[in-house]
Amino acid sequence: MNRFVPCTLLTLCLLAAGIGQAMAHSADEHAGHDMPARSATSESAQVKFADVALVDQTGKAVRLEPDLVSNKIVVMSFIYTSCTTVCPVVSSIMGKVQKQLGARVGTEVQLVSISIDPQRDDAKRLNEYARSFQNGPGWSWLTGSTQSVAETLKGLGTFNGDLKSHAPLILVGDGNSRHWTRYYGFTDPAVLTREVEKLSGERNAHAKHTAIAMEQHP
Repeated sequence: MNRFVPCTLLTLCLLAAGIGQAMAHSADEHAGHDMPARSATSESAQVKFADVALVDQTGKAVRLEPDLVSNKIVVMSFIYTSCTTVCPVVSSIMGKVQKQLGARVGTEVQLVSISIDPQRDDAKRLNEYARSFQNGPGWSWLTGSTQSVAETLKGLGTFNGDLKSHAPLILVGDGNSRHWTRYYGFTDPAVLTREVEKLSGERNAHAKHTAIAMEQHP
């Protein structure tokens, strides 16, 4: 039983700090969230972006790949606003990543949070939730029809549609190179920031190599 204590204490501290603003839902729904804050792990991932319409927190219609992912380095999370355990922690991690990257978010880097509960999470609800975590531009909170969200999540290989089994997960990738990594567990924001820096460095190196090649072979 003691292995559950770290997660519980961490969650209570975060909620006490005013991070968790979500409404409480049934104990059955978030039964799968009462998990230990185990060491974060990561793996390379193949993703596919469903060509479906989504809606951001301002009510604007967007398509994930062309509007938010293309030409950007992306940090992406999966949450729902009535979650009171895992999701506030994940959103707090994302908020720290935004602060660490500063003005790069909204230019080179895009943050995305997708609701896995589109039936309840409309744009207004997401907008209210986002205020607790977001600090500046470049962070889109997405919802949409149940079908559109399901197709999006399936393509990203991130969620099976069951809120009970929703575990902490963040994706980081380059929309140009299609190099993506899945981070499981409560990942240190510094780890995510370093991955963004790595992808940025690889992108710049590729651009430099291409420029040199074009000069040598006009």
